[in-house]
Amino acid sequence: MSLPKPADKTPLPWLFSPAIDLATFGGSALLALAMLGIGGVFGWLHQDTPSWTWVIAILLIDVAHVYATGFRVYFDRAELSRRPWLYGLTPLLAWAISWAIYSEDINSFWRCLAYLAVFHFVRQQYGWVALYRRRSGETDRWGRCIDTAAIYLATLYPLAYWHCHLPREFWWFRANDFAAFNTDWSAWLAPFYWLALVAYAGKSLWQGLVDRHWNPGKDLVVATTAVCWYLGIITFNSDYAFTVTNVIIHGIPYMVLVYWYRQSARRESENNSNSASIGIRVGRFVGLIWILAYIEELVWDRGVWHERTWLFGAPWNLESVEVILVPLLAVPQITHYVLDGFIWRRRSSRQVAQLTDPSIR
Repeated sequence: MSLPKPADKTPLPWLFSPAIDLATFGGSALLALAMLGIGGVFGWLHQDTPSWTWVIAILLIDVAHVYATGFRVYFDRAELSRRPWLYGLTPLLAWAISWAIYSEDINSFWRCLAYLAVFHFVRQQYGWVALYRRRSGETDRWGRCIDTAAIYLATLYPLAYWHCHLPREFWWFRANDFAAFNTDWSAWLAPFYWLALVAYAGKSLWQGLVDRHWNPGKDLVVATTAVCWYLGIITFNSDYAFTVTNVIIHGIPYMVLVYWYRQSARRESENNSNSASIGIRVGRFVGLIWILAYIEELVWDRGVWHERTWLFGAPWNLESVEVILVPLLAVPQITHYVLDGFIWRRRSSRQVAQLTDPSIR
């Protein structure tokens, strides 16, 4: 009597590879939590964010990841020629609408920009979950509902708490850019938040232990999002805590995605096995977006903020053109926010379709 053959072991649905996925999502979250712990030890949680933290988190990650979009769109002639109207009109309309709002009411401009950024941050976390679901071939409706509720409430509940407990010791772009809620809606939302996370954990354990269908990358995204957003917004009333927990897990994974796409599109197989050339390409990619980020922040600081002369130099007197300058400086990030909703859809390119194809492991 022959024994039954063991079932084939299905590869786990990683987006890039086990090592890259774990480093991208788990590593960025560990870095954020490590910086949070260091801040607690040195007392930075209850004082202004140290200058070096601003350089690392804001300049080299947050602002730099905005310019990574250039490698997906504006530094790619083939992509530009494929949808010229979308890529050409988006920055023009971004400046025109921003100028119209800023010229009427500066506070309204910053509030609109803050909520656009919030929408982008929330949607990006949902986007990672959606990519992992497609990669794993998950099509069940109830599973999608539980995943969607978990990732949205992991972000929206802390945001609701923030709005209901203003003023806080931190803000998105500048003080009072969020509207204050008179009713504590977060107290009503809290049970749904915990229920959604418990339901997600239960579903994930059932799929793994009973169905033998693990999706660890998706679990990692949901878990790190819930932990970092809760700690950074609810647990700690600290600009330092919010900065390190919010920015790092948002910017680093996006830069990894763009770099992966760029290299997949180029198909330079002779360099894929050459660690030196890979290092050079990564250095060029990171170096260029860092340079662009520095130039933008230099103009922001010398022309508008006048806060970091030690890094950017003496202020410029540009008050007469501020109504034009500020909307112009906001164009890169608005363009990034808008285009991000188009360029990572499966039908947007063959590389993105392959990233989410469950038959390719």
